[in-house]
Amino acid sequence: MPTYTPPLRDMHFVMHEVLKVTDEFKAMPKHADVDVDTISAILEEGGKFAQEVTFPLNISGDTEGCVLDQSTHEVTTPKGFKAAYAKYVEGGWPALSGDPAYGGQGLPIVVNQCFYEMLNSANQAWTMYPGLTHGAYECLHTHGTDAQKQTYLPKLTSGEWTGTMCLTEPHCGTDLGLLRTKAEPQADGSYKITGNKIFISAGEHDMVSNIIHLVLARLPDAPQGSKGISLFIVPKFLVTKDGTLGARNGIYCAGLEHKMGIHGNATAQIVLDGAQGWLVGQPNKGLAAMFVMMNAARIGVGMQSLGLTEVAYQNALAYARDRIQGRSLTGPKNKDQPADGILVHPDVRKMLLTAKAYAEGGRALSLYCALLIDKELSHPDEKVRQDAAELVALLTPIVKAFITDNGWTATSACQQVFGGHGYIKEWGMEQFVRDARINMIYEGTNTIQSLDLLGRKVLGNNGATLRKFGQLVGQLVEEEGVNEKMAEFINPLAVLGDQMTKLTTELGFKAFQNADEVGAAAVDYLRVAGHLVFGYFWARMAQVALKEIAAAQSQGKPADPFYQAKLQTARFYFARLFPETATLMRTARSGSKVLMETDAVFA
Repeated sequence: MPTYTPPLRDMHFVMHEVLKVTDEFKAMPKHADVDVDTISAILEEGGKFAQEVTFPLNISGDTEGCVLDQSTHEVTTPKGFKAAYAKYVEGGWPALSGDPAYGGQGLPIVVNQCFYEMLNSANQAWTMYPGLTHGAYECLHTHGTDAQKQTYLPKLTSGEWTGTMCLTEPHCGTDLGLLRTKAEPQADGSYKITGNKIFISAGEHDMVSNIIHLVLARLPDAPQGSKGISLFIVPKFLVTKDGTLGARNGIYCAGLEHKMGIHGNATAQIVLDGAQGWLVGQPNKGLAAMFVMMNAARIGVGMQSLGLTEVAYQNALAYARDRIQGRSLTGPKNKDQPADGILVHPDVRKMLLTAKAYAEGGRALSLYCALLIDKELSHPDEKVRQDAAELVALLTPIVKAFITDNGWTATSACQQVFGGHGYIKEWGMEQFVRDARINMIYEGTNTIQSLDLLGRKVLGNNGATLRKFGQLVGQLVEEEGVNEKMAEFINPLAVLGDQMTKLTTELGFKAFQNADEVGAAAVDYLRVAGHLVFGYFWARMAQVALKEIAAAQSQGKPADPFYQAKLQTARFYFARLFPETATLMRTARSGSKVLMETDAVFA
């Protein structure tokens, strides 16, 4: 059976030693009193909840799955899921970063992000039920009317109700311009909504009394394409004027998808049969409103793969420590045993270090983005808010695509460490691999994220936002450029920064002549950008580790093994993973011709 230990030490390292979040909070009045002790207490309890309440349900939930009663359209979640959710609500966890005006605790997003990483490590399928609610909350908090906020936000904040987003239809996924669901205005100001949705995560379940669906649909006079989409609140049960639940609405689950992974989460086929809904925001502006939820979900999906990478690494490392097989190539290391532990083998260490480097790099990036969101929402300086928003927009597709791609690589590598045992269900590794696979697909496939990054976020403003991140890289290079101990991290980072600028310029010129050049280069480009970002954070983490090791040595004390491990992992990352960028830049430059002039291949 797998185990899980919350990585609290590394979370504190990133927050307090690298990002110095409490210093940042002092500039935000609403968070100025949040200190290290407060954060530590919350994360310690959050880690216990993940480790003791939801993690034990991960394998059983995967085995049991969800069950739909076709006669009632009700879904029963796996044994223990509902009770775990009740404990989650009882502990006040849904309200952690919510607005105090609606019952939230008002804590920083960065704290909530740490909690959700632990929940995702413990049980991704379970975590999706409350996780999607955060997106629904943010959407209504930004675009809802005062009446809508008063009706729905307190219940979503407390966790008494959960939320979903209903976008995908059988004939259209990412291309929402093809959407057919209809919304007909009614005399009372509501809308009658009819259509079919698929792949709706947590679309039906038994854990709460009401589910608030946010549904994209078309008004009768809506223009064609994505500019004619509106957003509606469609609750499972109608809400009366006094806030109590009324009649069952005409929205129900017609089927559950049979999936490769995340079996414990109900991925529903939803039918809207004249369901009553209410417009959110302006008519035909629904996609912009929904993007608030979609962007929150994209960062959340990155956190899912981060969580899986961490738990897979922990279990693979534990197995590698205990498993004996073969002898070291340089001679037996444990002569009292018939074989050496598999940790003596270089390739086993490579697989483990790959997972560790991707987990710790992903954690640094994710928490940095969460801090940027805190600045965007709460900093009193408008320019700081604007700069933070621009950087979040740039980094969101990298969080979603790069971390999930890495999560697939890392969980597969960790499964490989187990050898044949990794393919057996009882060890839990094959579930981590299966669960990780969906993260590269939903909330916009990773190709869509790559097109968004290169086409919109970079070329769309002539690289202005990319240059802002480049300035951060440049500041670090200038600060440490003459430090010989940092050379192995700073030099390759500086070189890639320059190469990235040249690559972006080249692709921009090509795109003016042929838009397919963007599509041909985008996926490789995003991975280069991902390594630039990871390289920046790994250099910063190495910077802190070197200073702490030097400080200990100056006092005649042994260095903390934590910092030694951090430095060794940074060296591995720059030596073994970062060089992937050379190949990626070459393939990104290879152009669209070898892809598009291939009709004979597919004839």
